[in-house]
Amino acid sequence: MNVEGYQRGILLFNAREFYDAHEVWEDVWREAEGLEKRFLQGLIQSAVAFHHHSTGNIAGACSLMERARRNLGGYPEGFGKIHLGALLDSLGQWRTALVCREATPAHPEIVALE
Repeated sequence: MNVEGYQRGILLFNAREFYDAHEVWEDVWREAEGLEKRFLQGLIQSAVAFHHHSTGNIAGACSLMERARRNLGGYPEGFGKIHLGALLDSLGQWRTALVCREATPAHPEIVALE
């Protein structure tokens, strides 16, 4: 995996530059194989979900949050050297809040493992 691009995508995601994060991760995804490819697809879907939210496309955001959770859900905690469980929990909380038209939680951050 292109580690530099992967980490740059994380920085962009955490800075709420979701469109740019998705673009960077797509470049990494194109070169990836096997388990990494599906994992990256989940991260891309997460970024696009929050981009949709920022443009008012709530249905698109909810759909992509669910797809991201499905793609990322089969990976163990620590895959990609991140705290994956926290990201999955946040995506679930966001989707529930959007569907129920409740206040959304804080934007998720992708936290790297030490």
